[in-house]
Amino acid sequence: MSQAQLSVVIPTFNEEGNIKLLYEQLKKVLELNSIIDFEIIFVDDGSVDDSLLKIIDLSEQDARIKFISFSKNFGHQYALKAGLDYAFGKMVVSMDADMQHPPQLIPTLINEWKNGNKIVYTIREKEEGLSLLKKWTSKGFYWLINILSEHPIIDGAADFRLLDQRVVEVLRTYHEKELFFRGLISGLGFKQKAVYFQPNKRFSGATKYSIKKMARLAIAGITSASAKPLYFSIYLGAFMAFLAFVYGVYAIWIEIFTDKAILGWTSIIASIVFIGGIQLIVMGIIGVYLAKVFKESKNRPLYIIDQTNIKEANA
Repeated sequence: MSQAQLSVVIPTFNEEGNIKLLYEQLKKVLELNSIIDFEIIFVDDGSVDDSLLKIIDLSEQDARIKFISFSKNFGHQYALKAGLDYAFGKMVVSMDADMQHPPQLIPTLINEWKNGNKIVYTIREKEEGLSLLKKWTSKGFYWLINILSEHPIIDGAADFRLLDQRVVEVLRTYHEKELFFRGLISGLGFKQKAVYFQPNKRFSGATKYSIKKMARLAIAGITSASAKPLYFSIYLGAFMAFLAFVYGVYAIWIEIFTDKAILGWTSIIASIVFIGGIQLIVMGIIGVYLAKVFKESKNRPLYIIDQTNIKEANA
């Protein structure tokens, strides 16, 4: 199998309006920087629009365009994993198809790779016009990840990065059912370098990441990278037991040494509801980990390929 100098992996879901423009910009930037030996791997994540048709049309015009099409929508992280599984360039760049990751930054990433960095990741600078809700949810996402995860992630870190083929080889050995590449890659080691960039505005279509999906990604990221939430539940239980003990001592003291009446109904009901809520949270944390064990035990494939023009994918 011949090895390209550069592989560009692009997870794609309902991006029919962006595909051709992204290809044209990538081709222009790479060829202007004398990067001719490259391949572009589109991973269609079960799109319901004409994304796949446009990708196939481009592949018929340019043999450097490869594609992998899933049998259904598996999710962005799994599409990224599939692309990395079949990207064999000496350098592998991953980026989104929404035009927000500027192709013009790729030569900078390559220069940092030439300086000996095996992982060159990008960090989004402040975006103009971003809603207050989006800013708060983003900051909350990274704050929670960094509090509970064993490997910190810089606020604004993106899935736009360059990986040395040695790093990609390591990632191919990972078969976790809950994937979160930002946390996974930050814990791999290797020499790393950050590059800041200003994201472009989306050219066509709408964002695929709702608050619900962001919350699920946060939970997956935290529970896949660390067992800290389980320890947190232990500490929380111990703290609540301590409060109950203190309150019990106080109640006994009032009963024995004073004539004050202990008003119980309101405080008892409030305490039961509060402690019950804590118990449900702790049970939920344990349940998430049990669900992860259940998924891993079934050993199902991370994704199912419907069609592709990459021979190695069919081997």
